[in-house]
Amino acid sequence: MPNVKTAIPYRGTPEQEARLREVIAAHKGQPGATMPVLQAAQEIFGYLPEEVQIMIAEGLDIPLSEVYGVVSFYTQFSLNPKGRYQISICLGTACYVKGAGNILEAVQKKLGIAPGGITADGKFSLDACRCIGACGLAPVMMINDDVYGRLTPDQVSGILDRYE
Repeated sequence: MPNVKTAIPYRGTPEQEARLREVIAAHKGQPGATMPVLQAAQEIFGYLPEEVQIMIAEGLDIPLSEVYGVVSFYTQFSLNPKGRYQISICLGTACYVKGAGNILEAVQKKLGIAPGGITADGKFSLDACRCIGACGLAPVMMINDDVYGRLTPDQVSGILDRYE
């Protein structure tokens, strides 16, 4: 899924930025430093907003476009923060065939966000994934660690209301 720009403002703390500068200093000048620095940055901040990417590019003395290219290529990296409730809709074969696209559409309509997005209040984030290993319950949606299976679109609103 493509990364969607978030409406949530950057909220990095001076402590997080200091930790990132330490990681950058430890890797500066090393071949292949971009990946481990990005992985550490995502661990520190929970995602990789533009402000963090700029710090990494400047700290490693590489173009911002190179940093963004890596971030946008690998699915392990996120440009957006995650909500308090992280929703994942499985779009693997079994789930997709049994109507996961309709479940995703119902969630998008209810929350007003697309995959990769987060609600303005930071409560919900939405992602589509390839398989969560519950094919027998298809179609499946996870909210944090809660699994909902054999879903129909008309169940989505009631399930989301439980997290309000």
